[in-house]
Amino acid sequence: MPSMTDILNRPIKDCKIGVAGCGAMGFPMLKQLLQAGFNGIGYDIRPASDYVGFEQHMAADAEAFGSQIDILISVVRDRAQTEGLFFKDQKVFTNDTYPRIVIMSSTLSPGQFSDLAETLPPDVIVLDAPMSGAPIRAINGTLTFMVGGAPEQFEYLRPLFQAMGEKITHTGPAASGMAIKVLNNYVAACSTVAVRRVLGAARTHGLDQAMMLDVMKASSGATWFGDNFDAIDWSRQRYEDGNTIAILEKDVTCALETLGEQGAPKDSFNLALLEALRNMAPFEGKPDKS
Repeated sequence: MPSMTDILNRPIKDCKIGVAGCGAMGFPMLKQLLQAGFNGIGYDIRPASDYVGFEQHMAADAEAFGSQIDILISVVRDRAQTEGLFFKDQKVFTNDTYPRIVIMSSTLSPGQFSDLAETLPPDVIVLDAPMSGAPIRAINGTLTFMVGGAPEQFEYLRPLFQAMGEKITHTGPAASGMAIKVLNNYVAACSTVAVRRVLGAARTHGLDQAMMLDVMKASSGATWFGDNFDAIDWSRQRYEDGNTIAILEKDVTCALETLGEQGAPKDSFNLALLEALRNMAPFEGKPDKS
């Protein structure tokens, strides 16, 4: 098994890149890597046959996946799934051969990231690289990455991020990327609730919702969520276990940990934000212009 030094001295396109968690974000990220000429392979709990046209780029099982890759990009949902990937379910790091570089792109709190990083073998390089942009930007290869890690490690891995993203920021040491991401998502959650409530109020008052979005986009009410409402595939969702609104709620709890509210939040605004996300109903209306 190659050492960390061996890998860092090897051209990155000679490395085998594995993407774990090939869902709405991970699978288009894998496709962008393949399109850019990287030697990539994906893994998901779904069978390879679900990935029509890309079956040859999907590992048959977790052992086959983990034992053949040099660099692991983890895009699973949360801490529990990351622990499962590493040791409990897929057990990537219980084999004799395992990846020597791990990029955690799941959204976790900085504390969760650090706890997980400490469980990995000491000869593994770990960076955090959460991303932002929703599936539409993963498909277009225009994600935003916030990367925490040593500068030389970031520079070595930069071509990977450039293949999948448009804005790549080295945020500082490991865990700094997670801190920035969850704080960013705290703001995103606030704007999601606000935009959905405003569109509901517009409908109640007989206002054209598409016009409302257009006015907001050109005014002080501009937000990423409102500006891209029709391009965001989850913009009309209600809160349901496992969907993107629920993931956003999870991200808010990670942000609250970063803000210093561990356990049950005490601030009334934060309590109201979590309640608003958990009580979000399906969107009613058609703001699109089609």
